[in-house]
Amino acid sequence: MTVQSSELRTISSPEEASAKRRFFLRMPRKADTAVFVSVLILAGFGLLMIASSSMGLTVGRPGRLAMILIKQIVFLAAGYYFMVVLANNFRLSFLKTSLFPLWAIAIGASLLFCLVFPEVNGARAWIRVPISGMDISIQPSEFTKVMVILVIAAYCGDVKKIFDDPGDIIKRPLVFIGAYFLIVLFLQSDMGSAVVLALIAFICIMIPQHPQLRIFQNGIRFLFILGVAAALYILSPFGESVIRSLPLKQYQINRFLSALNPFVDMYNTGFQLVNGLVSFATGGWFGLGYGNSVRKYTQFPAANTDFILAIVVEELGMVGFCLIFIPYMIIIIQLFRYALKMKSEQGRIILVGTAIYLVIHCLFNIGGVTGLIPLTGVPLLMISSGGSSTLAFMVAIGISQAVIDQYRKGMIE
Repeated sequence: MTVQSSELRTISSPEEASAKRRFFLRMPRKADTAVFVSVLILAGFGLLMIASSSMGLTVGRPGRLAMILIKQIVFLAAGYYFMVVLANNFRLSFLKTSLFPLWAIAIGASLLFCLVFPEVNGARAWIRVPISGMDISIQPSEFTKVMVILVIAAYCGDVKKIFDDPGDIIKRPLVFIGAYFLIVLFLQSDMGSAVVLALIAFICIMIPQHPQLRIFQNGIRFLFILGVAAALYILSPFGESVIRSLPLKQYQINRFLSALNPFVDMYNTGFQLVNGLVSFATGGWFGLGYGNSVRKYTQFPAANTDFILAIVVEELGMVGFCLIFIPYMIIIIQLFRYALKMKSEQGRIILVGTAIYLVIHCLFNIGGVTGLIPLTGVPLLMISSGGSSTLAFMVAIGISQAVIDQYRKGMIE
């Protein structure tokens, strides 16, 4: 066990030894600078927009804004620390050690632990920890998205063995990912996170080239096409009767109906979406100016979380949207660029999985805010107020940077 664990900390040169001593200060020498700078830009911009969008929530409550910002800064600092630590210390060999399944099981246990706490907005997805007068909420399902990527990389990537039973190669990842999905969807009632987990798993499992995976990959392609066709039909004008018959909670059905036409019940179920669309229309190209949003003072729900993009566009216009979109695109392009270069399937799964993680969050959040798809409660990564999503994404970036660093040093192909 000691020998296996030490693989995480293998030093191959004096330069790496020096980098390890200052791992808490900087990224490894061969990490991708463009990705690192983009994450920092998003962190700074997100903090500014959280400060602005939270003003409406703090009217008549002195000190509330400071508490919101302090919590976000704490999570950003923790995210930066873990991002740099993982970038300097993570090794693909860790995925083959006996410690990795224990981490995967621990993530599942944390999902179940959420059920002890009261539900929020119909879901039991948070662990609440009161610290020094602050109510800190941790959402384990955000970290589960990262674990899904690692589970597939660990058990399906770079596998050379041919199994007597073709199902053996997929058995362990199916157990872990299936358990995560069922807990999040049925026990936590968090449909948005469950769908994100499934999509990340579907895409990551398509990367390995093992011949015994092909039958499962073909099945996933069929399910994906079927799911897209069903979603398009449900969200069409013909889908209302189907939506009303779905075995969902009433608030979930209302989200589907609001996406079809938010103006039918614009002062109740469609109130949030209508206000978001008004914010987009008001912002135009250059916006009303930082801090000048009107919507955030009108009891606009989730102004600093799920609907923060509406406040960004209202205040900074489409220029502000580009300040988010451009760093996102840099991260996604760079991760895909390195993934296409390397031969290591494990490394490729991690890089593509992290890029897809970001893409899915963007599509779901932007689609929900603009009414193209139902609201899912999926945050805009690094921009929305939410410590768990920020921390989880920075962990994923740290692991990806470790893969890039080792590839550029020739430690992996």
